[in-house]
Amino acid sequence: MGIVDLYTSGEHRRNLAHFAALATLASVDGELSAEEKRLLDSFADKLDITRSEYEQVMRKENKYPIDSPNSSEKRLERLYDLFRIIFSDHTIDDLEMDLLKRYAIGLGFSGDNADQIIDRSVEIFTGRIDFEDYLYLLKR
Repeated sequence: MGIVDLYTSGEHRRNLAHFAALATLASVDGELSAEEKRLLDSFADKLDITRSEYEQVMRKENKYPIDSPNSSEKRLERLYDLFRIIFSDHTIDDLEMDLLKRYAIGLGFSGDNADQIIDRSVEIFTGRIDFEDYLYLLKR
């Protein structure tokens, strides 16, 4: 096995763990909605998840560990993906919030930093940002 094979399998393992986190968040509040299913299918394509891996992950007993990316930008991208799946039904409940906090810490954010990022992200995803922040985001 060459170094390229090791890197690819490690990257795929991280992608599979991330997909499992997305699937867990999508299904935590019961049955998957059509939008959650559509998003999961899209993430499966993006993350190169096979059909058999997809089916394995969708079982209730899936036990994939969170695999923290090295870069802060990649960690934020993973967190963003988690928010996209949560807000596919336009709401976030307490169970999703608890899981999200655990995933954020598992991704490498400290407890306080995770709380700040989650609170700010919830404001953004629910549209409760003030005008100055709106302008900043538009100009960025």
